[in-house]
Amino acid sequence: MDQQRILDLDREQLAALRGSALTRAVAAAEGRTMIAEVFAERAALSPHPDGRGVHNAELMTAFGADIVLLNLIERAWDGERLTLPGLGTFRSFADLAATIGCPVGVNLEPGDVPEIRRAAPEHAKRLVDMGAALLCITANPGTGGSYDAMARVTAEVRDGVGADAAVWSGKMHHAGHPERVTTARLTALVDAGADGVVMPLPGTLPGVTRELAAEAVAAVQDAGAVVMGAIGTSQEGAHANVVPQLALNAKEAGFDAHHFGDSYIPGMCDPEVMYAYSVAIRGRRHTWNRMALSGRRRIPTAG
Repeated sequence: MDQQRILDLDREQLAALRGSALTRAVAAAEGRTMIAEVFAERAALSPHPDGRGVHNAELMTAFGADIVLLNLIERAWDGERLTLPGLGTFRSFADLAATIGCPVGVNLEPGDVPEIRRAAPEHAKRLVDMGAALLCITANPGTGGSYDAMARVTAEVRDGVGADAAVWSGKMHHAGHPERVTTARLTALVDAGADGVVMPLPGTLPGVTRELAAEAVAAVQDAGAVVMGAIGTSQEGAHANVVPQLALNAKEAGFDAHHFGDSYIPGMCDPEVMYAYSVAIRGRRHTWNRMALSGRRRIPTAG
C-alpha cells in the first residue's frame, strides 16, 4: 500500500497524525506541507482583554497550515494543562489537535531556557506522552544555540522518546550563535537521530544560497530524513510579492516542508503570505481544500 500523503488527509486523519507516521506523510507529499509556528499564549486578533476570540493556531489552520508548532510553550503551561486564549484549556496535545484539526508540535531548545521548553529527554518524553505530534529542536533568537549542541541534545531526546516519535532538528536563523550552514552540520543531525532537519530557506539567511540548499537537502534526504525549510528571519511579515521567489526556489531545491515563523502580528506569520506561498507550491485546489477542512467538525450519523 502506498504511503498516504499529508495533503490528502481529512480533518480527523490529520489531527490524529503524529510521530514517524507524520514524517512519512510529509515525505510522501513531495514538497507540499505547510507548517506554521505560533506563540502558544497568543490570540493576536482577539478584541477582548480576557483573550476571547481567535487563537493564532486557529487562524493559521484557516489559511491552510497542515501542522502547527507551538513556540514559548511555557507561557501557556501551568505544569498540568495548556491554556490557549480563545480556545480553552487542554490536558493533552491530542485534544488540542482534534479541536483545531491538525497535528500540534512543540519547539524545544538546548541551553538555559524554561524547563518545559528545554530539549531534555524527560521533558520531551512527557510532551510525547501528552500527544505532541512533533518535537522540533531549534533555538529562539539570542539563545546561543549551536549545531553541535543541537546534535548532542537530538541524540539525548531520541534516546528518551524512542524510535517512533517525530524529532526534527536544526536552526531557522543564527539564534545568537553565528556559524555557517553546511551540509555536514545538517547531516550530523540525522546521524544524531533526527528524522527531520530544519534549515533556513535560500533568501532568508545571508549565505544560504539555492546551490547550498539543493546540495544539503539531497544529502539529508539520502541520509533518510525530511527537510523543513524555514522562514524565520521576519520575512514571514514581508509583502506577499516576495513569496514566489522564496516558494519556487524552495520547491526547486527539494524541501519537503515549508515553515512560517511567528514574527509578524504578535506570535504568527502574515496569513496572506502563507496563503500566497501555499498557492505557489501546491496550487489553489489543495490550498482551498485544506482551508475548508480546517473548520469542519464531524457530524454523527443517525443510527
